[in-house]
Amino acid sequence: MPILAGFMVPHPPMIVPAVGQGSEQQILKTTRAYERVAEEIAALEPELIIVTSPHTVTYADYFHVSPGEGAKGSFRQFRAPELSFSERYDTELADRLCALAEAEGLPAGTLGERDPALDHGTLVPLWFIRRKYAGGKLLRVGLSGLPLTEHYRLGQLLARAAEELGRRAVLVASGDLSHKLQSFGPYGFAAEGPEYDRRIMELCGRAAFGELFDFDEAFCEKAAECGHRSFVILAGAFDGLRVRAAVLSHEDVTGVGYGICTFYPEEADPSRRFLEAYREKIRRACRERAEKSDPWVRLARAAVEAWVLRRERLSVPKGLPEEMLTRRAGTFVSLHRFGRLRGCIGTIAAATGSVAEEILQNAVSACARDPRFPPVAPEELRELEISVDVLGDAEPVRSPEELDVMRYGVIVSRGRRRGLILPNLEGVDSVADQIRIARQKGGIGEDEPFRLERFEVERHF
Repeated sequence: MPILAGFMVPHPPMIVPAVGQGSEQQILKTTRAYERVAEEIAALEPELIIVTSPHTVTYADYFHVSPGEGAKGSFRQFRAPELSFSERYDTELADRLCALAEAEGLPAGTLGERDPALDHGTLVPLWFIRRKYAGGKLLRVGLSGLPLTEHYRLGQLLARAAEELGRRAVLVASGDLSHKLQSFGPYGFAAEGPEYDRRIMELCGRAAFGELFDFDEAFCEKAAECGHRSFVILAGAFDGLRVRAAVLSHEDVTGVGYGICTFYPEEADPSRRFLEAYREKIRRACRERAEKSDPWVRLARAAVEAWVLRRERLSVPKGLPEEMLTRRAGTFVSLHRFGRLRGCIGTIAAATGSVAEEILQNAVSACARDPRFPPVAPEELRELEISVDVLGDAEPVRSPEELDVMRYGVIVSRGRRRGLILPNLEGVDSVADQIRIARQKGGIGEDEPFRLERFEVERHF
C-alpha cells in the first residue's frame, strides 16, 4: 500500500527548543506525541514524505507543488538560523501528480513559485522527523482557496501517483487547529474555537473523514483554524479504505490548538468513499430544493441550464406570475456549490423591461461572466443552489446606525464608483463588515468620504 500512514501534526515554531527558549515546556504533551510520530515514520522507512502545508505558496484557485530538485530552509525568522535543512524533492512523483491533475481537471502544478525556501509548516515536522529518520525524498504541497472537495480530490491523486510509481510514502498533514481558544492567546477568544477543536479531534479519533465536509467556511473562519484543508487532503489519500486512527495528544494552553493523530490504512471499504457520498448528498438536496423552488428561481435555473448546456439565451416564457412581467426592479442571481459562492451578478436598478427579463439576463451573467470564477461547467449543474434577490428602492441614510445587517443591503458610493452588498449573508455579521465589503467592491479607499444607501430585498430560494 503506497501511502503507508498519515499523520496530523501542528507546526508551532516554539516547540523547537532553540526557538522556544524554554516556552516549549508548556506543550510537553505535544512534544512527546510528535516524537512518537517521528519514531513511527522511521519504523516505516518511507521513500517519500509528503507534507501538505498552509504556509508554503498558496493560491485562491490553484494547488502549488514545490518545483525543482530540492529546497533549503531554516528557522532564521524565528531567531534560530543554526537550525537549517536541505531536502531533495521527488521530481518524478511531482511530475506524475501534475499530469494526473491536468487529466482530471484539477488546477495543480509547479507554476508560480514565489519563495522556494522551506516554510515553517514544513520545517517543524521535519525537525522531529529528521532526528529519527534521514531517508526519503520530500514532496511539498500547498493548500488553496478551492472548495474542500477539491482538496479531497488532491489527496486521491497523491495516493494514485504514489501507487503508480510504486512509492512507499507517508503523508504529513501539517496544520494547527483553532487560534482562538483562550482570551490571553495571540488571537483572542471565539466560541467557535473550542468547538472546532472538539469536533476535529473527535472525528479524527474515529477516522470519520466524511464529517470534514460538514465544517462550513464561516465557522472555520471564526474559529481561525489553519489546518482543515490539510486534513481533508489526508482524508482523500485514504479514500475507500478502512483506517485505524489514534489520537496522541491535544493541547490548547497557548490559545492555539495543537492536535496530533495517526492514521494507518487497512482493507478496502466502499462505504468510505466519502467524496462520492458527499456529492450525491448535495445533488439530492439540490434536486429536492429545485423541485420546491418558486417561479423566480425556476426561471433563473432554466436560464443557467440553457446557457451552460446549449449556449442558448431564453426568452420570457408563458405562465409566469403577473408581477414578474409587469414589475421593474434590480435583481441579483446567486449560485452556490458545496456551500461556497460560485457566481453572483446583478443590477442595482432595473436595466430591462421586467423582473423576468432581469432574471434571465443576470442568471446567464452569474454562470458565465462573474470575473471571480470560471464559467460553470455542465457537470456542476446538479450541484448548484440558486437564489434570486429582487431589490427594493434604495434610500439614503445619514449614518450606519440606520442600517441592519439582517434586513438591509448596503450601497456605498463616491462619485461614479459604487459597491453593493446584499443583506443577511453568511459570514457577514455586522454593519461594519457590510460597509467595508461594499467599499472594496466599489474601489473606495478607507480614507475617502462616501455616501450610504440602504435597500430591502425579496429573497427567493
